[in-house]
Amino acid sequence: MAREFAKAFYKSKQWQQCRRAYIAKRRLLDGGLCETCHQEPGYIVHHKIVLTPENIRDPEVALNHSNLAYECKTCHDLHEGHGVGWSRPLLCGFDGNGEPVDLRQL
Repeated sequence: MAREFAKAFYKSKQWQQCRRAYIAKRRLLDGGLCETCHQEPGYIVHHKIVLTPENIRDPEVALNHSNLAYECKTCHDLHEGHGVGWSRPLLCGFDGNGEPVDLRQL
């Protein structure tokens, strides 16, 4: 969930257009796979440089495709502070064969 200072930004027309354009770009490039694990479909557009009250109005940070990644929920939740409801991030998952994999190494 967005932090209080960012709620208006995530509802803004500028962010919605940027997000939509980035997802369309990723779908053209690789079908919209997660940019981290390349196994699951992307689900969340993630800011690589975390948005803060100081940089949220800077379009080079907030709206720049170079600062974005399209990630599945599992990979997104591995980022510090993004795992909603988890006391510790999930560090293990399963590959297509059902074998355990260390998600920190993806």
